[in-house]
Amino acid sequence: MKDAAPMHGLSAPSEWIVRWSHLLAPGATVLDVACGAGRHMQWFAGRGHPATGVDRSPEAVAAAGAFGRTVAADIESGPWPFPGQAFGAVIVTNYLWRPRMADIVAAVAPGGVLLYETFAAGNETVGKPSRPDFLLQPGELLAACTGLRVVAYEDGFISEPARFVQRIAAIRPAGTDAGQPPRHLLAGN
Repeated sequence: MKDAAPMHGLSAPSEWIVRWSHLLAPGATVLDVACGAGRHMQWFAGRGHPATGVDRSPEAVAAAGAFGRTVAADIESGPWPFPGQAFGAVIVTNYLWRPRMADIVAAVAPGGVLLYETFAAGNETVGKPSRPDFLLQPGELLAACTGLRVVAYEDGFISEPARFVQRIAAIRPAGTDAGQPPRHLLAGN
């Protein structure tokens, strides 16, 4: 008998998410899309950010419920469960469903942050996912973030574990800068 695969979302938070988490305003609400068992919800809740997670798996949202509000919903075939709601941060890792991209970006509140990291074209040469439906094309994540100010973007190969990714940290302008350019500190500064 084969051992059951571990529930996704039980590992440490993504390095990309941790690296750019300083962009969130203190106490900002967080939406974790395809949250799994809540690794990013746990990370942000532990830093004073009320977290909401959505995932299609009832088992995953039950586990993630320890870290905040959860919603069990199939966002690929059902309605977007957060119409008209905006969050101080929207987190997405290892998930891509193009028909929901506009809803995900629209859920970023003014002054809020989008932190998104997922697989990209080229990944089919090193592992899964390998279907084009689940791999971003060059520049696709940048194009989806029109209207947001991009603070950081990467599109390339990571050797451990081997994978091709695109990832972005972007902020929705708040319109409160009074003519001054926004100062979004780069990681490590």
